[in-house]
Amino acid sequence: IIKSNNESYINIKQPQLPTLSLRPFLINTKLHSAISLRRVDSTLSPLLLPLRRSPPPAFPDSAASNQMELKSFHPSSALFFLFSVVILSPTTVTSIGVNYGQIGDNLPSPEEVVPLVKSIGATKVKLYDANPEILKAFSGTGVEFIVGLGNEYLSKMKDPSKALTWIKQNVTPFLPATNITCITIGNEILALNDSSLTDSLLPAMQGVHSALVTAGLSDQIAVTTAHSLAILQTSFPPSAGEFSPSVIDYLKPILEFHRKTDSPFLINAYPFFAYKGSPKEIPLDFVLFQQNQGVVDPTTGFHYDNMLFAQIDAVYSALAAAGYKTLKVQISETGWPSKGDDDEFGATPENAKRYNGNLIKLMKNEKTKTPLRPNNDLIIYVFALFNENMKPGPTSERNYGLFKPDGTQAYSLGFTLNDVVKGRNSSSSGGGKTPVLPMTPVAPDSASTGYLAISSAPGKRKGKEAVLSMVVIMLLARHLL
Repeated sequence: IIKSNNESYINIKQPQLPTLSLRPFLINTKLHSAISLRRVDSTLSPLLLPLRRSPPPAFPDSAASNQMELKSFHPSSALFFLFSVVILSPTTVTSIGVNYGQIGDNLPSPEEVVPLVKSIGATKVKLYDANPEILKAFSGTGVEFIVGLGNEYLSKMKDPSKALTWIKQNVTPFLPATNITCITIGNEILALNDSSLTDSLLPAMQGVHSALVTAGLSDQIAVTTAHSLAILQTSFPPSAGEFSPSVIDYLKPILEFHRKTDSPFLINAYPFFAYKGSPKEIPLDFVLFQQNQGVVDPTTGFHYDNMLFAQIDAVYSALAAAGYKTLKVQISETGWPSKGDDDEFGATPENAKRYNGNLIKLMKNEKTKTPLRPNNDLIIYVFALFNENMKPGPTSERNYGLFKPDGTQAYSLGFTLNDVVKGRNSSSSGGGKTPVLPMTPVAPDSASTGYLAISSAPGKRKGKEAVLSMVVIMLLARHLL
């Protein structure tokens, strides 16, 4: 047993696998900071964040209604309920979200966007503002929305009364028809090296949360902010993840806010930036969720076959080292451009198809978890829904979209929604010739390549469980009826 970052791990002896250098897991800070500065320009729609919250269910509050429910209960109802739970319950899967940016002069109407969101199986949308036309168009769809306040709003939102006015104008009118579950405050503030924004971030988050409490919405809508991966000082191996000393004093009070309000910690993670900076050193298959040998964390023994999950676990480790092991982590942005400048290596339609297509299929497979947090649901927002022709910066910035402005696919994702649904119960999460393997610890008797064998044993076990369930149901039916 090895102790690291105040956690204990069982070190399983592994076959020797190649270990990547530290660089693949570190964001190119200079490039990422430049993008962050551009994205928070007051002329643009600022970046925001995600969260999934559902209002508490309504229960009958009178004794009479409870008695009525009991009187109407029949043993056959119990039989049907048991049958439904054991045999018919749908498999719980991790949901996928998408960032809906609007920095373009040729984008489709919000009404035309609704079927596009559904076509990729997305159940969550993250906005960079609170566009009323979009919120109205998605009324009654059940899609969960994150709305955002840009960096230019931080100084105003410190005042709870001004925050309440904003909520009454931009959030309350669309509830409950539109499912707004989160408000993001600013974007990547701690990576901007702007003391005025840094000092205003937490007070603005507190001001908006206080306004939600006043409006009676704090149990339904969370408040958070998105961070750049550049706030990590160490990101490889994942178990050594640690926040930079330059941000930790600002970050810890924010983490305490998340703990008290049960809101998620959001991170923007782009393996593309790492590959772009070191294309000769980083295996392309490793960043595109393609079949590859992967790497093993020497401390935990966990095997990683894609960079994104290694980055996520580095964030979990950094949170644990800071004393906030139980916080929820969500990926508020990740994506891959289909076009770039000459020096933007890897920005091609084929690579974008592989990254985003494999990621979406992976997220729709219920077996997909990160090695360090196998019991935590992953919520990831793909960047972005459309190519946006008015975004400044390198060519890649205008080509992250899954769709072109005319509603056609920017490239084929390699699957249809029906394929994704069918794949939920399959043993392989990748599909095709390049399956994406599940993320679990490598067992001592694993193949020498370092990959886990995809066994049919779970399927056989399910078959036995189904037979046993039928026997239980038959015995219960005989007893009750």
